[in-house]
Amino acid sequence: MYESRKLGSAYLSPFIIGLVLFTAFPFVSSFLMSFTNYDLMTTPDFIGLENYQYMLFEDDVFWKSMSVTFMYVFLTIPVKLAFALFIAFLLNFNLKGIGFFRTAYYIPSILGSSIAIAVLWRALFAIDGVLNQFLGFFGVDPISWLGEPSFALFTITLLRAWQFGSAMVIFLAALQNVPKSQYEAAMIDGASKWQMFMKVTVPLITPVIFFNFIMQTTQAFQEFTAPYVVTGGGPMKSTYLISLYIYETAFKFFDMGYGSALAWSLFVVVAIFTAITFRSSKYWVFYSGDKGGK
Repeated sequence: MYESRKLGSAYLSPFIIGLVLFTAFPFVSSFLMSFTNYDLMTTPDFIGLENYQYMLFEDDVFWKSMSVTFMYVFLTIPVKLAFALFIAFLLNFNLKGIGFFRTAYYIPSILGSSIAIAVLWRALFAIDGVLNQFLGFFGVDPISWLGEPSFALFTITLLRAWQFGSAMVIFLAALQNVPKSQYEAAMIDGASKWQMFMKVTVPLITPVIFFNFIMQTTQAFQEFTAPYVVTGGGPMKSTYLISLYIYETAFKFFDMGYGSALAWSLFVVVAIFTAITFRSSKYWVFYSGDKGGK
């Protein structure tokens, strides 16, 4: 028994060491640094709540970046989840060659977060890019997708929504687990296809919708690659997400204390948003083991 415990500890040690060094230690350190004035070169100077006071009451850039972040999240998540569920529903049919299409639709989620894809996206939506050239065949004048504040956020939102593959795979697994007897009973009652989808399919996969919503929302709040590479936060800070502000504050201006305070503000926002979602789940998430559902 003792040898088994030693062996188990040996197998777990790489994970535990990585958790302590690369997660727990930075987590605690950033919290402590948020109460200091620290430029990486000198000894941290404890200043109490000054960083938070400045952030909440004096920093207009913080409120601008936070509002842009919320707009980005509220635009991205409904489109991404709706499209992922729609494609998963189509791929749930047992058709010839369906395995190829399932793989093809999943690939963007693997490549989408890379720098190369972000650069490709910027070239696609450039003033002389492929999209404007295509629209030119129909007599549409070139659109400044990345130069107009009204279009720039929409452009990076599309990039995030395009990466729907991971959510799609989870939805597909949920759809395949819906009992066929439920559909047969609905057909006997005279339900239409749309009624079966809304009254049978959706309620039975609400736990998976809830899971995808939490995961995708958390990732969207932390989005960095697309706005950094595609638009650089512009124009006029219309795509300046809070993640960019944290990065530039900490690693461009070397204000690690204030950068840590900004990072913790994002952590608190995500935690509150997640808590509200969990609290509301009892009203719309159906678990088959519950008596009478939720």
